[in-house]
Amino acid sequence: MDRFARGPFNVSYEERIDLASLRQKRIERAQRERERSELDALLVWKDENVRYLTDLRPQLIAGKTAALNGALLIPNEPPILFCSGGEHDRAERTMPWIKEIHAIPIIEERSLIDGFVRSILAPVLREHGLQRARIGVDEANVSLLQLMAMHLPEIRIQDGDTPMQSARMIKLPEEIVILEEATALADAVTASGISAIAEGVRECEVAGEAMRTLFRLGGEYAHVMTPFVASGEHMSPPHRISSDKLIRHGDLVFIDIGACWNGYFGDVARTTICGKPSQRQQEIFTAVYEGLRMGIAKMRPGCTNEDASKAIIQGAKKYKLEDRFLSLFIAHGVGIGANEPPYIGETMLGAPIYEFQPGMIFAVEPLIWVEGVRGGGGVRLEEMVLITEGEAHVMSRVPFEEKLLLG
Repeated sequence: MDRFARGPFNVSYEERIDLASLRQKRIERAQRERERSELDALLVWKDENVRYLTDLRPQLIAGKTAALNGALLIPNEPPILFCSGGEHDRAERTMPWIKEIHAIPIIEERSLIDGFVRSILAPVLREHGLQRARIGVDEANVSLLQLMAMHLPEIRIQDGDTPMQSARMIKLPEEIVILEEATALADAVTASGISAIAEGVRECEVAGEAMRTLFRLGGEYAHVMTPFVASGEHMSPPHRISSDKLIRHGDLVFIDIGACWNGYFGDVARTTICGKPSQRQQEIFTAVYEGLRMGIAKMRPGCTNEDASKAIIQGAKKYKLEDRFLSLFIAHGVGIGANEPPYIGETMLGAPIYEFQPGMIFAVEPLIWVEGVRGGGGVRLEEMVLITEGEAHVMSRVPFEEKLLLG
């Protein structure tokens, strides 16, 4: 398999991705996980799960995740799409692989949800013999669950998100190709942001230049809804937005915007410097850099997420910064979900230990911050990393700021 991005176009001069084949393979994986979970059907509402099953690229409205579009996966049939009325006509004309489409209201107002359950969902389930089914649901409005229980009393609702996470965890070869393209785009977005940094430029201007590159190159969304550009003291502690703050000489500047292409996310981030760094800034940067390298070295079959986390923390110990990591996981899975299990360095109760398996892809993003450093004492570096049979393959290529590395 190629370990680089060939280009996003469908061209005649070389074989690239068979998207119809990929679509079918994803459905087969989801069906296997549905059966393994002893479910008769999966009813999904999360944006990434709907896309995984149907390839619907919808208009997304802020704050309406899991309220706009859904899909029903049943045995021996293509997925059934429940979509916003604004998507229905386009989907009907441009997505021939979907054989059954229903326009639905926004799953928010209780009276409309009641109408959806009675007039759309219940008839669909009856038509497919699922009146007494075990249905896995990934995420749902409480009113939807209550009204399903009221109008469909013989339905048993169970966990449908875990089977979908399991289906998505190990990436198919075609998904890896798409993720290489998404990472190349994320590299370009990050490089554009870095190029825009100068004294007197605002954080929001840097984000604007990066987002211009994202859309100019055909990207769908940023990795995060709130593009993250933080400069100087805004990185200690991190302010995870882009504000009107002016970038000044001596400021560390962090850019974390990433890119989505063809439904998959590239999550790349860099910290750079406006002007000349202090020695303390170099120490923090080098601690993060060395921890990142040591962690990636452990990301291979036979090692676990715990091994990688310990290695990253050990890399910072040389600089007495092992207790200064942001209280967030150090790495997360990435794919058709911008942020998905498994995680590395999650400290919350219940965090599982995973062994690395070929086909897993992670965004590895250690962040250390120290208060009271002039020009900011917060650094995060983020790489896209594919687990292979041997050494991990680092997909991202944006260079690191050499001025911030201790000699």
